[in-house]
Amino acid sequence: MDLHCYLARRPPDYPDTAALGHCLRAMVEAGLDQLPLPGSGRTLERFERLAEVGGHDLGLCKLYEGHTDALAIIEQLGGSPTPGSTWGMWAAEPPQARVQVRPAGQMVTLDGCKAWCSGAGVLSHALLTAWDADDQQQLVAVALDQPGVTVTDQGWQAVGMGATGSVEVLFDGAEAQAIGNPGDYLQRPGFWQGGIGIAACWYGAARQIAQALRQHCAQRDEPHALAHLGAVDAALQAAADVLRLSASHMDAHPLADAQLLARRVRAVVEQAAEQVMREVGRALGAGPFCKDRHFARLSADLPVFLRQSHAERDLAALGRLIAAQPEEAWTL
Repeated sequence: MDLHCYLARRPPDYPDTAALGHCLRAMVEAGLDQLPLPGSGRTLERFERLAEVGGHDLGLCKLYEGHTDALAIIEQLGGSPTPGSTWGMWAAEPPQARVQVRPAGQMVTLDGCKAWCSGAGVLSHALLTAWDADDQQQLVAVALDQPGVTVTDQGWQAVGMGATGSVEVLFDGAEAQAIGNPGDYLQRPGFWQGGIGIAACWYGAARQIAQALRQHCAQRDEPHALAHLGAVDAALQAAADVLRLSASHMDAHPLADAQLLARRVRAVVEQAAEQVMREVGRALGAGPFCKDRHFARLSADLPVFLRQSHAERDLAALGRLIAAQPEEAWTL
């Protein structure tokens, strides 16, 4: 069964983290998590699948994207995941939550608190960033079903994206495996390539929200609604074009530094998604928010998911990169 058929058979209504975890495990068992790696020659296929899950349910997409990103990272850094395992990718580093790593024979041990751990209560394993005695960042793989791991109910009061259960996890002497060397997580080409995958998730949700307006306009000739649909189409077309271009560029240059590319793509897709939500809401009013559960869930979840972007801080980082470019940076 392909991904489209699988999702078509499931109602996009997952009430809690347990339901999302059950669906993710079923997708893994069906082999639907085996996506082409970024820069492998089939990057657009990877983006298409992420976008499809994003349009189905963003809570599921959050876990699916994290799982497939973890698989890609493990392969890029020479590891091999346990067959049938489900993975989180936990790399947030807020100042109040930091995990320390200590050598312990062939393995390492973890101590500390990790924040924003999506799906922690339903996943079997996680990749996470930790810090060694030299204050270097080390990526580690940890099985979550061991005594040294405590999944709390703290740090998550969300309504949008609420079902992801992105809680804090405590580590107390938990055994883990180092993946790669210190610094490899950020230094590998796949770091920024993977960051574009998040934009594909945003795009998929925005595209699905826009379908409500397209269907409305197909049935009624309302000039204002049609004007909003025209604006939505322009925004989505720009987002789709930049995702296609980025996929083609990564496939042609798989080892190149993709930071500028990723920051541009994420900025374009974020702005398109925000415009789609605004235009569709103004065109259709309260109706779909109140009477269409799928639309309402996506509309509540997408603003939260978009905040994986750091807004003006990310735009400022993009601006610094552009300021250092030659004048030809904007040449057609």
